[in-house]
Amino acid sequence: MHLAYFSPLNPRVSGISDYSEALLPQLAERIEEIDVFLEDYAPAARFSQPNLRLRRWQEFEPEYRAGRFDAVLYHIGNNPFHVYIYDLALRIPGVLVLHEFNLHYLVAHATLSRGDWPGYLREVEHDAGPAALERARQAQAGLVQPDYDGIALNRTLLERSPGAIVHSDYMVRTVRQAGLKIPLRRIPHGVAIPDVDRGAARHMLAEQTGLPLNDSAPVFGIFGFLKPYKRIYEALHALARLRTERSDATLVLVGEEHPHYPLRPLIRELALDDAVRILGHVPIDTFTLYMAAVDICINLRRPTAGETSGSLLQALALGKPTLVSEIGSFLELPDDAVFKIPPEREAEWLYEYMKVLLDDPELARAVGERGRAYVQRECQWPRVADQYEQFLQECASRRAQTAPPKPEAVVAASSSAQPRATLPPVEELEEYLVGFSHANRPLEEYLQTHLKRLVRTLQITPPGGAEDRVLEMGCYLQMTPALGKYLGYGEIRGAYFGPLGKTDARSTTSISGETFSCAMDLFDAERDRFPYPDGHFRTVLCCELIEHLADDPMHMMAEINRILAPGGRLLLTTPNIISLRSVHAVLHGYHPALFPSYIKPSADGTVDPRHSREYTPREIALLVEAAGFQVELLETGDYAHVLEDYAEARKLLERNGLPASFRGEVIFCRARKLGPVRDRWPKDLYYPP
Repeated sequence: MHLAYFSPLNPRVSGISDYSEALLPQLAERIEEIDVFLEDYAPAARFSQPNLRLRRWQEFEPEYRAGRFDAVLYHIGNNPFHVYIYDLALRIPGVLVLHEFNLHYLVAHATLSRGDWPGYLREVEHDAGPAALERARQAQAGLVQPDYDGIALNRTLLERSPGAIVHSDYMVRTVRQAGLKIPLRRIPHGVAIPDVDRGAARHMLAEQTGLPLNDSAPVFGIFGFLKPYKRIYEALHALARLRTERSDATLVLVGEEHPHYPLRPLIRELALDDAVRILGHVPIDTFTLYMAAVDICINLRRPTAGETSGSLLQALALGKPTLVSEIGSFLELPDDAVFKIPPEREAEWLYEYMKVLLDDPELARAVGERGRAYVQRECQWPRVADQYEQFLQECASRRAQTAPPKPEAVVAASSSAQPRATLPPVEELEEYLVGFSHANRPLEEYLQTHLKRLVRTLQITPPGGAEDRVLEMGCYLQMTPALGKYLGYGEIRGAYFGPLGKTDARSTTSISGETFSCAMDLFDAERDRFPYPDGHFRTVLCCELIEHLADDPMHMMAEINRILAPGGRLLLTTPNIISLRSVHAVLHGYHPALFPSYIKPSADGTVDPRHSREYTPREIALLVEAAGFQVELLETGDYAHVLEDYAEARKLLERNGLPASFRGEVIFCRARKLGPVRDRWPKDLYYPP
């Protein structure tokens, strides 16, 4: 199996970074190839496994489109480090690791932080309906805050994904109660069982904090990002009360401080300056040592987003008696392995349990040992990795059974591609196409230049029937006759730039005497409403047209979506701005575009449209998916049979570890209509975002 893996890694400060750095070496022992795709930063992690590679996320999509990966795994969390993962997971479905159920903060980072209120409002309405949408509009007006706790904003992501991994039965129930049918696998959160010298750890903590940590002085600890839902205010109040009886009791807070959850004023107000230390974010090894040094851990969560706490499992692995909230996934922990605090009157319950544990050290020791035994039995990383590998294999098998055959990336010659059964051999098809241009010298020259592209387009066009309609946009009547003769479409129409409302009758005659005629509708593809009813065509060909659009290609894409029947296909071809020819041109000081020239007016003053923008394969995939399509095939190839050999450019890419795939002259894309337009103004193609 070849796995594409998405997660932040350190120095991205996240519990999921630590989680992935522990899981990946275990997966690498079970999976043949793993590519970890990261944002543009230098990871602190260094993996020794040769089959485990760290790569830039921008390299993923072209290779995925070429069918290079058997499975894709996305770790989903609520901080900004997951926005690039969220964006990709919406476009390219993969198995999710759902670390928490409520993803509202993540979606807000992906929409509101980018100024995309329309996108946020769509997600709210889809997730929670009209009433929630109205409240979100009030938030847009500044009247209320977004309903971060009340609306999970995960429905779109989960509906598009082929499977998800969760860490608790609570999460399984929550997903099912939301009406989501996605295949789920409960895999416990993993943890390592450390071997730490408590005495040395306690000495280090005393040096770092200045606290008088003799053997009899009790030390409590709260670990992880110091967020409001961890009920730290309540813990501070309980500690203040406890210190009226045990003045030597202290508390360390190990984790990044939340900017909107000030703890220091309350510490001063409760006169706890001598008893509490905030140590901030520390590396995972130091984090473990600090945890080993404390006597009792406090790990409360309210409200819960369904998350499983990695710091809690680490505390149990160290044998620490731990106080947890009696809600959510914490309820699944054995009653004899932790102390469960009711969510009402937390400060009072905390005080009582803290006092009991100090008064009965034998009870504290016994519960700590049972907690350690629980994680040794259920949560060690090898056991977790076995379950990951099994579920990913199952998902890959389902995908292989239901997906269309994988297209091969075409980088140079594509003469090895087999024509579909309804087409004649390539040589016969070429002869047929050339035969219709014999009387027009410029048209014949153009056809010879594009002959290979025209043949490949016909090869990947789905056949039709007598009842099916096909539209060829930017039609020159070159490959149009083959749509009926060889692919079987009953009605064929052409479209070209011109005044809306006008239709010309066009015909062409082959050198063999065969005549082909069709109606040619005139309109502006990026401004006019196309002159066809909704769902009218089974197939639309948009070949060598989109690069001419100067202002709004998504208008054309949206109209193509509208006029296609449900499940209908779009065939799109366009020059590839990252081809080997483009790389070669840049290296030698020339413009990378295939056709960067301005157009000289003709004698009557008309000017044909020039190439306004040439695209990358990734941009074409992004465009069609934003328009409500699913990419079935994405590849690159050549326009003609005879091209220069750009070996120099290829060797340069390979020497520098840069992708050499998707470097052909022309992009071929076939996509199936899934539903309405998803994003009218995709942020990677329109400005402002």
